Amino acid sequence: QVQLVESGGGLAQAGGSLRLSCAVPEDIFSFQVIGWHRQAPGNPRELVARVGRGGKVEYGDSVKGRFTISRDTAKNSVDLQMTSLKSEDTAVYYCKGIQWYVEYWGQGIQVTVSS
Repeated sequence: QVQLVESGGGLAQAGGSLRLSCAVPEDIFSFQVIGWHRQAPGNPRELVARVGRGGKVEYGDSVKGRFTISRDTAKNSVDLQMTSLKSEDTAVYYCKGIQWYVEYWGQGIQVTVSS
């Protein structure tokens, strides 16, 4: 079982920034795709950002231009830099990785943005 461990969440003010990190137990490039989803109360889980093994990046429409996803090969992590935060970014953020066509999810981490 592959465990993905998120860190870095918490409370931020609107307009502020937070950085999330997802640590993986092995080579980050062993994942076909790795990235972040989020779920706010009463809403379905949605894509935030993901990066493919070859480097192709995809962002959800609501975060384009504000969030940046990156891989850190030294730490074997995938990070999410969030800027210009809005109250609607409040959600539980989940790291998700696909390895050998199997999906793995982290436990989730709370991000709360106060207006």
